[in-house]
Amino acid sequence: MDNLVGSTVGLIHLIAALMATLSGTIVLVIRKGTRVHKQIGYLYAVSMAILNITAFMTYRLFGGFGIFHVAALLSALTLIGGMLPAIQRPKGWIYRHLAFMYWSVIGLYAAFASEVLTRVPETPFFGMVGIATAIIMILGTIIYIKERKKWIVQFSMTS
Repeated sequence: MDNLVGSTVGLIHLIAALMATLSGTIVLVIRKGTRVHKQIGYLYAVSMAILNITAFMTYRLFGGFGIFHVAALLSALTLIGGMLPAIQRPKGWIYRHLAFMYWSVIGLYAAFASEVLTRVPETPFFGMVGIATAIIMILGTIIYIKERKKWIVQFSMTS
């Protein structure tokens, strides 16, 4: 288990990642704007905040600040970019909330895929990260373009 998580911080990071992945997936597939959507969405946001905080406490891979800390910073920015409009509710907030939160979850999926693929023995670490990220981002873009039309119709009736 030490090899998988490395430390108490690593264990908290893993648990937060699992909770964020589960809650983020649920939020993506359920009807938007409901009480359940909001509750699970807040669970996702808290899990992601913990995940990003613990990412900045992890230096095992490079011994210092590395590319994954940059990814955690981008993740934190997408999370903030999605949550602020939902809290402040300026005109047109729902579209910003939707886009930033969607890409927050897709980024989490890319991180998960990278984590899994880099554990395949005898594979190039950064090559696997690049492949995983590219595949997830391309699939995420295709799904976003397809679903966005449906979301716009739904939100034009509720916003």
